[in-house]
Parts: sequence; C-alpha cells; structure tokens
Amino acid sequence: MTLSLVVRDGDRFGVVASSSSPAVAARVAHLRPGVGAAASQNVTDPTLGTRLLDALARHGDAERALADVTGAPDTAKTIEYRQLTVLGRTGPGFAHSGARTLGTHAAVTADGAVAAGNMLSGTHIPGVLLDAYASATGELEERLLTALRAAVAAGGEEGPVHSAGLAVVADVDWRVSDLRVDWADDPVERLAALVEVWLPQRDDYVRRGLDPASAPSYGVPGDL
Repeated sequence: MTLSLVVRDGDRFGVVASSSSPAVAARVAHLRPGVGAAASQNVTDPTLGTRLLDALARHGDAERALADVTGAPDTAKTIEYRQLTVLGRTGPGFAHSGARTLGTHAAVTADGAVAAGNMLSGTHIPGVLLDAYASATGELEERLLTALRAAVAAGGEEGPVHSAGLAVVADVDWRVSDLRVDWADDPVERLAALVEVWLPQRDDYVRRGLDPASAPSYGVPGDL
C-alpha cells in the first residue's frame, strides 16, 4: 500500500510518500531538476519513474509522457499492476491506475500537483493530500509533510504505515532534500523530526556543493 503526493512549486519539484512496505521513498519518488517529478507505486517498478522523466525531458508534456510509458509494447503485460503519477514544468499532473491496482485506490490531479494511493481507507484520501498541501504554509518540505500528516489523520492507508519519505529538487543537479524513514512504527513523525533537523542546514549544504570556500563549518571534529 502506498500514498504519494507530487508537486511543482515554481522551479522546484517535490514528492512525499508513505507505505506499509519498507523504504518507500527509495523506490517510489523520482525527480529531475528542470524537468519534473513522478511516482511509480503499487506493485512497484522503479524503472517506470525514470522512463516518465526521460519522456518529459524529451518533449515536456506530462500527459504524453504518461501515454508513452503506459502504451509502450514492453509494458503491456505488466502496466495493469502499476500506479503512476507524473508532473512537468507546466500544467496539471496526470495519473494512471492499472486494473490490478491493490485495494481501494484513487488519484486526484490539479495544476501543479497530483496525488494517488492504493490500499487506502477511502477514496477521499488523495483529495485530503491535495487540499492540505494547498492550504499549508512554510518551506516546501514542511508543506509536503503537513499534507502527509493530514492524509494519515483522515484515515490514510488501510493498514499500518512503516516507511515515509520526501524529496525536493531545485536549481542544482542533486536533491536539495532527500529524507527517509525506511522502517519504523511511527515513520511520519520520525520524518517530521528529520525535517526539523534538516531545514536550517539545507541551504548551507547546497553552498558546500557549489562554493565550499564560502560554506559554513558546523564545528564537528575534523571540520575546520
């Protein structure tokens, strides 16, 4: 079971996800700076997320990218098991839920966002994700977390959640945030604790990548 939200915020893209399975964000979340973001879930094939982003990089059309992947001859035998979402540089997100998507499932799209889930407590949950994100304040990471918390509070997935994670790309060639709780009894709240630790340091670590001479020291042993 998996619940995810993919968003665009200016030139940034973000993904947040939770699951009963371990290491959900490592398998589900796919982002590429300047291109877009996607989620590949249900009976997960992570390569489909990469293929969605490759298609977006070629032509920039999220709806066409989804059609390229779901209609490809080599996915014909397995695409009914997949739940996919994709979002490009402009326009709404798009979603595919194959005929063999597990349990109660749903997807909701909007301009700059798409939410989807399977094995849900109800079909309303993706809408809760979108609505909570739209009304949230703060950094993108905080808004993604707020949305996930709201969806969990509204019933979330049908069973217990054991992993959660979020990732954000911006104007550099790596993920400026990539936070995961791969297995825990309370992964969403553990993820919240990670966000609280990470955000005050996030931009400094970008500076370390771009201009190490000007980047701050954190005063740890051996860090001069």
